[in-house]
Amino acid sequence: MQDLAGVPHRREVAGKSAIFSGEHFVLEETDWYLLNLFRLWWHYGISFLRLQMWVEEVMEKFMRIYKYQAHGYAFSSLEELLRSLGGDAFVNMTQRSVAESLLEVGVTQRFVDDVIAAVLRSSYGQSVLVPAFAGAMSLAGAQGSTWEVEGGNKLVCSGLLKLTKANVIPARVTGISLHSSEGRALYQVHYEGSEGQGSAFYDMVVVTTPLHPSRTNFTFENFEPPIPDFPGAFQPSVTSVVHGYLNSSYFGFPDPKLFPFASILTTDTPELFFNAMDNICPVNISAAFRRKQPQEAAVWRVLSQQPLDKQQLKTLFRSYYSVQVTEWQTYPRYDAAKSLPPIVLHENLFYLSGVEWVASSMEMIAVAAKNVALLAYNRWHQELEKIDQKDLMHKVKTEL
Repeated sequence: MQDLAGVPHRREVAGKSAIFSGEHFVLEETDWYLLNLFRLWWHYGISFLRLQMWVEEVMEKFMRIYKYQAHGYAFSSLEELLRSLGGDAFVNMTQRSVAESLLEVGVTQRFVDDVIAAVLRSSYGQSVLVPAFAGAMSLAGAQGSTWEVEGGNKLVCSGLLKLTKANVIPARVTGISLHSSEGRALYQVHYEGSEGQGSAFYDMVVVTTPLHPSRTNFTFENFEPPIPDFPGAFQPSVTSVVHGYLNSSYFGFPDPKLFPFASILTTDTPELFFNAMDNICPVNISAAFRRKQPQEAAVWRVLSQQPLDKQQLKTLFRSYYSVQVTEWQTYPRYDAAKSLPPIVLHENLFYLSGVEWVASSMEMIAVAAKNVALLAYNRWHQELEKIDQKDLMHKVKTEL
């Protein structure tokens, strides 16, 4: 994707992390790799190794999707996609919690409560009860293999859009109505923009907006049976970007000059009013850029489930210059639904965002988008042998 979009890596800026319980830090990162390993072993035994082995096993099987897609194979349902990668075990991972799965492979309850909970609160804003597959994706991303784009991650979208040379209509789609032409389905897409309402007819349509009651006022007309809203809800999240002086005393450091952390994760403690916070850097980083010293005013991003009130801001910061707050529904609330949405809504009408209920990340959306593109192509050209095939690992090897 990096090569396709033509986006450069943003230079990494070093910074240590820690996990805060509301009273003290339960785990602190240092500048020394071996000391970090020793601390993990001292506190949690070999749980971190068992975690790493579990995540690597899941990711090794997940990576099969790229071979399948390179050979043009597609899947008509999320369940079929998951089975092709890891059998029924992968499907079951969408129905059982990450905590249950990790405890089963020998990870201790303390490690789950301290470390796994902190990572999931930071990424999904939810507890260790999220499904195991979503949890594995989140934990894989927390192991340091991800990177950011110089100029902002949004450049991935604009770069790919420019590459496709697509005809973009700057309007909001309000609904889709079904028609027919020469015995084939034809879809009328309705939209409204600055110039008023409009519509256009298409042979194929991919719906990317979430089709859940809390996220859409999207309508479907003339479909029989009707296309329903799917069960489930989205997790509210609040991002507060604060320019100010960190109150290091709250974290047990009376002298702000001694505060060593750029990222603070939290355990699942009822008294804690935020999920995570980090000292953020600009989207463009010059060679001379450095992080602010801990006693200096810096820009912090605070993740929480509710907007921070003045007292809470005062708890985290000695003083501040500005606060910018964004409230949004970021990820599915994974305890709200137990069934996966379909990919095929109608003959040539496809649904992309359902993959978020398996796991929500840029990579998962990219994989789902290519799957939909291949599925639409294979169905249109009647290449049915490329859809929902069994034993694909063997087929791919023989094709090589």
